[in-house]
Amino acid sequence: MSAENKVFIYDTTLRDGAQAEGVTFSPVAKIQVAKMLDSFGVDYIEGGFAASNPKDMAFFKAIKKENLKHAKIAAFGSTRRANVKVEEDKGTLALLEADTAVCTIFGKTWLLHVTEVLKTTPDENLAMIEETCRFLKEKGKEVIYDAEHFFDGYFDNPEYALQTLEAAVKGGADVLALCDTNGGRLPNEVYETTAWVRENFDVAVGIHTHNDSEMGVANALEAVRAGAVQVQGTINGFGERCGNCNLLSVVANLIMKTGKTCLADESQLANLKRVSQFVNEKVNLRDNQRAAFVGNSAFAHKAGMHVDGVRKVSQSFEHVPPDSVGNTRRILISELSGASNVMEKLIEMGLDNIDRKSPEVRDILQTLEKMEKGGYVYETADASFKMLIKKVLKEHRSFFELEGFRVIVEKRSKDDPCLSEATLKLKVNGERVSAVGEGDGPVDALNMALRRALAKFYPSIEGVHLADYRVSILDPEEATAAKTRVVIESSDGDTTWGTVGVSENIIEASWEALVDGVEYKLFLNEEK
Repeated sequence: MSAENKVFIYDTTLRDGAQAEGVTFSPVAKIQVAKMLDSFGVDYIEGGFAASNPKDMAFFKAIKKENLKHAKIAAFGSTRRANVKVEEDKGTLALLEADTAVCTIFGKTWLLHVTEVLKTTPDENLAMIEETCRFLKEKGKEVIYDAEHFFDGYFDNPEYALQTLEAAVKGGADVLALCDTNGGRLPNEVYETTAWVRENFDVAVGIHTHNDSEMGVANALEAVRAGAVQVQGTINGFGERCGNCNLLSVVANLIMKTGKTCLADESQLANLKRVSQFVNEKVNLRDNQRAAFVGNSAFAHKAGMHVDGVRKVSQSFEHVPPDSVGNTRRILISELSGASNVMEKLIEMGLDNIDRKSPEVRDILQTLEKMEKGGYVYETADASFKMLIKKVLKEHRSFFELEGFRVIVEKRSKDDPCLSEATLKLKVNGERVSAVGEGDGPVDALNMALRRALAKFYPSIEGVHLADYRVSILDPEEATAAKTRVVIESSDGDTTWGTVGVSENIIEASWEALVDGVEYKLFLNEEK
């Protein structure tokens, strides 16, 4: 492992990341994620625990059929068991069966684990480390030794912790990966200890951090600053308990802020957000809105002063350009908004001929204040705010007119599921139209009826679906008579937009948000 100024990225999303609560990769998804990671340019992909389950072994077999461009596949395992010959140890033999170029094994560094968990002697533990590394090296493997609980072990008994590293080196380990397994160490501790190891061992040093103290990325970067040349982590920080070091943040920081190189092709940095979304999709998790670099809020600006500043000089309120990591700037509309926020929305809509001191901008701000007093919020309902602007500027037109709707929810017996049916009557281009929709709930049924009624006139509506639906109670002291705010996220597969509705009746609030969502799509079509 060499190359000046290079940090090697070791991805363990498919193994350590899969240990996260709520995260499970199907066999197909594991292959898809591995191929994506390879194209992204990581150096190592840890495919699973060789002795753990048949699914991981099936992955090692299946991935051989794929033509990976850059990444090496690693199989994960442990040192041999206590008092068992290495050539007879089932876990070690499973690593060979995985037939990967790289084998990563973990061993005990902390005496607490040696005596209380493994129930063996310190000397036997050292023999387990050295013999397993040597056995795998003699089989032609690249051996990465994960020193589990290294930092806790070092601060408890530094002499023994270092003896475990010496044992791995004697066995021929190619990399010593120092693990903050409990995720409890601080950056200064990681830096000082990593620097000491780096100075005293003529072997490449790696870092494997967890995020239990919210220090996973910081600790990894400090280890690199101290001389580590490999970073182990996961996409989106998936992992046991609070998760692992988030490789997306590590990669972005290394490339953009330290001058280090860490991807096979650094132009792939522009795909950072897409990589995050791809992995979330494969495990059916929603994107983290506030994730650094890749979250939808990462470059969202709300305060009027910030919006004004970022329009004039982007770096005044953005630490990196949004498009450099595949993200976009978003201007939020709220009670903190000023003329700058409104102007930014007008520019987005192609209405850049309006002066910020014009009566139109003042009217928009006054209408916004009135609507927010009524319970509307537009931070996540950008499309509704754009519809509001069109109405204030008298540029809005209705694509259809509601004549009425009826929604029925029926439960025919205690064991039967609820059935929802919506009947809708509209007038479209002077023609009366009616439609019936059935759905999982009343809002779904109403949405289905609306799409059926409009499909004849606006075929593009068929491609729109509801991506999210959220309800907030604005005045809970009013109990069942409380005002309700509904926020709906719609998508056509390429673009996603949010709309909002408010009413004492949840169905009416939902209808309002649905209508804004449909009209926004139709306005987009007209502008193309």
